Amino acid sequence: MIKHSLIFNRTDIQSLMSLPEHIEVVENAFKLYAQGKVVSPDLLHFDTENGEFHLKAGGLKTPKTYFGLKSNGGFFQNKVTNGLPNIQGVILLHDGENGFPLAIFESGDITIKRTGAATAVAAKYLALENADTVTICGCGIQGQIQLESITQVRDIKKVFAFDMNEEAMAKYAETMSKKLNIEVLPATDLKEAILQSQICVSCTPSHQAFIKKEYIHDGLFIAAVGADSPEKQELDPQLLADYKIVADILEQCVNVGETHHAIDAGLMNKEDVYSELGDVILGKKKGRESDEEVIIYDATGTALQDVAAAAYIYEKAVKQDIGLAFQFPA
Repeated sequence: MIKHSLIFNRTDIQSLMSLPEHIEVVENAFKLYAQGKVVSPDLLHFDTENGEFHLKAGGLKTPKTYFGLKSNGGFFQNKVTNGLPNIQGVILLHDGENGFPLAIFESGDITIKRTGAATAVAAKYLALENADTVTICGCGIQGQIQLESITQVRDIKKVFAFDMNEEAMAKYAETMSKKLNIEVLPATDLKEAILQSQICVSCTPSHQAFIKKEYIHDGLFIAAVGADSPEKQELDPQLLADYKIVADILEQCVNVGETHHAIDAGLMNKEDVYSELGDVILGKKKGRESDEEVIIYDATGTALQDVAAAAYIYEKAVKQDIGLAFQFPA
């Protein structure tokens, strides 16, 4: 039995887990959740004067049981005001069978990549198979990983990049077109961009809906990623009432996701949500049922994704003797 714990910095984590591995591991986490092979996930949200904190916890039986707790601080002026990342935190991984704290991870890289990976999994099952044009709303780091992830599951040829900051749009377009060798254009007209796209990803910290009913067309797949706290909102609530919703974790979506805004507005009920993504992956529910169907993936993020990635990295690191070992005082 291992008597020490491990610490992993971002460099360690990046060396141990690629984006395709994240996608594979996240898809398996959704399967385990749909099969009931989990310690039920939950979250807490705290607002502060200048930002917010998320605490997400849950466990997976892989068959070994792992339990994880992530504490992330979201301070979205950090880069501008003090040069720090906007999102910072740690993941604590426990042996779920005896409680031993196995490892501590810098949470940034895992959070960024598992979020993009989850969108890729959703797109794999819910987007048109021939989708080749995507609009990305939000030109930060998450917007970059969202696009990279989608290109793993769809043959994307054209991208529209939207952000309230025109300089960020231009920089994103230049950076991502070179990185992925595809056409990436600033979306000076968001409506026209979405109308030309088969996939739309919203990954902003917006507190006000900006994707409207008149932007929607047959066959569109929307991944609503930004609303991971009660105040955040990117979609007109009427969209949730009008189209098929697939949730990552239903209980979270009705409390903090886009779905909760539609419920609060009296436009729909919890029972109107079509499915959770895990049930679609397992084939318990159908995914896309026609080329005309509009589908919204309501993504609030779950600790199960963090735990799955952390457990994968931990097991790989132990085999390769990577990570800083330490012992708690007796």
